[in-house]
Amino acid sequence: MESKDYLKEFNLNEGQLSSLNTYMLLLQEWSKKMNLTSITEEKEVYIKHFYDSLLLSKFVKENEIVGDIGSGAGFPGIPLKIARESLHVDLIEPTTKRCLFLSEVIKTINLTNIEVINKRSEELPDKKDTFDVVTSRAVAALNILLELSIPLLKVNGRMYALKGSSFDEEIKEAQNAFKELNCKVTNIFEFDLPEDLGHRAIIEITKTKPTPKKYPRIYAKIKKQPL
Repeated sequence: MESKDYLKEFNLNEGQLSSLNTYMLLLQEWSKKMNLTSITEEKEVYIKHFYDSLLLSKFVKENEIVGDIGSGAGFPGIPLKIARESLHVDLIEPTTKRCLFLSEVIKTINLTNIEVINKRSEELPDKKDTFDVVTSRAVAALNILLELSIPLLKVNGRMYALKGSSFDEEIKEAQNAFKELNCKVTNIFEFDLPEDLGHRAIIEITKTKPTPKKYPRIYAKIKKQPL
């Protein structure tokens, strides 16, 4: 079985599959010299990175403005952009070296309408209330992640948090954050990765009213005293 066969359900064309393959090669090359990901074997990249990220393509709509918080090596933002070309995607990543990698991927596979923002999400006052969708994967516990993400959304915008099997506990611990930030869980989608490589949940959280102006706080305070 070829690695690309794991992605059949996403109906990608040859150009999109070629872009993902180039992305994988860049990921393997750059991971030798910097801490991008410990997952570099081809099959695992396709399942644990690409398939996992592309699950989100089922939930975003054409032409939406997407912010990918803590984008890291570009997951889920870059696979999502490859699959849904009409999206505008901002990759928000505070580590400069990772931003250099993200820029190299964008340039090499010739993606347009995608930007790399070398800042923390809570340091973007000009981006508050601007996104239709905010995504995140392996960034922080939900009660922290909500404060990093929800202020960036428009009212009725959706946050998609990609989580593992312990998502129930994170939702329970985030109840006060939901209340403080005027948002709520509107859907939970659960998936098993191919080849029994893990169980995943995508938590859909909708912003119901404007975020109080005091949020987000500085990151040190968010981390020390989560809502």
